Amino acid sequence: MLCDRLWRNARLATLAPDLPGLGIVDDGLIACRDGTIVFAGAARNAPAALDARDIVDCEQRWITPGLIDCHTHLVHAGDRAQEFEQRLNGVSYETIARQGGGILSTVRATRAASEAELVASALRRLDALLAEGVTTIEVKSGYGLSLEHERKMLSAARALSRERPVSVLTTFLGAHALPPEFVGHADEYITDVCEVMLPALARAGLVDAVDAFCERIGFSVAQTRRVFEAAAAHGLRVKLHAEQLSDCGGARLAAEFDALSADHLEYVDESAIAAMAAAGTAAVLLPGAFYTLRETQLPPLSALRAHGVPIALATDCNPGTSPLTSLLLVMNLAATLFRMTVDECLIGVTRAAAQAIGVQTMAGTLETGKHCDLAVWNIERPAELVYHLGRNPLHARVWRGR
Repeated sequence: MLCDRLWRNARLATLAPDLPGLGIVDDGLIACRDGTIVFAGAARNAPAALDARDIVDCEQRWITPGLIDCHTHLVHAGDRAQEFEQRLNGVSYETIARQGGGILSTVRATRAASEAELVASALRRLDALLAEGVTTIEVKSGYGLSLEHERKMLSAARALSRERPVSVLTTFLGAHALPPEFVGHADEYITDVCEVMLPALARAGLVDAVDAFCERIGFSVAQTRRVFEAAAAHGLRVKLHAEQLSDCGGARLAAEFDALSADHLEYVDESAIAAMAAAGTAAVLLPGAFYTLRETQLPPLSALRAHGVPIALATDCNPGTSPLTSLLLVMNLAATLFRMTVDECLIGVTRAAAQAIGVQTMAGTLETGKHCDLAVWNIERPAELVYHLGRNPLHARVWRGR
């Protein structure tokens, strides 16, 4: 079998679900043809006739799947450093939001920016993630809050994959906050999201999934249900910002709609976790927001583990609560703050992250038939990827075999 490229003399963390732990393979070999893995495993098990036009000696470096950032707000304008300073001085996130800051301050900046400006600023954040081995990323809208500006955001997100070798999935988050022109009329705004924005954006092919912010400073369960019903009518999967600041019943609603994921989850209860497990809904934990907001309510890791809910990790890159562009730091925060294990952290940014955005058949593990998205590391053991603060040991990043 003649392949395009072959990586030999490597140590693999395949993350394959049928192997224990990280699916470690010594003396590993990966072969790629047309951007797809045709073999990943021990060299002794490779087909005898396997050859390639380009053979890379990895010199015993480690290879993992390319990392996946499954929850970001990468496209936006402006920053909220002033609000960060307010929080340092004791003002709560909820108070800032109710005073017209928070999400709405980013809405004002994003509406004022052109699509080209949004792409340019997002590329700077994206490049930081790619430099750490990210090969797939989810990008949400939600700072436009009108058809014109949500379309602009989603179009900018789509443009990122034309500017860089990376897989980008787009999520419509029209139900992120109540725009100023709808103050006091939340139900009317949800009607606009469901009957105007979503149909137009879906027709334009700009939406891979639909999200909402179900919270006391966001939207109610009833309003979120309307958004999910509209998504289902357009054949779109859903995700949800749920139980970040309080238990509003969002995670249970997400499970009812077979959501890809429920995200944040600091206040989720065990009955909702059981419902998520039954529905196959992944949990996405966001330690960057937990850290930045100086939260004290830990997500219930023990219950998530006990019910077998896949646990993903993501940057939640956004200007207000997680101005973070490092999945390596996310893993360290998850281990330090949430007491997650090394294996859980690495699974969280690969295999579980792929499930959280519905790409597990194409990415997240080193297995035959999946995209050849790799991260090659200058490390002696996988724990170093979680252990170090401020060190990037990436040797090479491979996307679709290139």
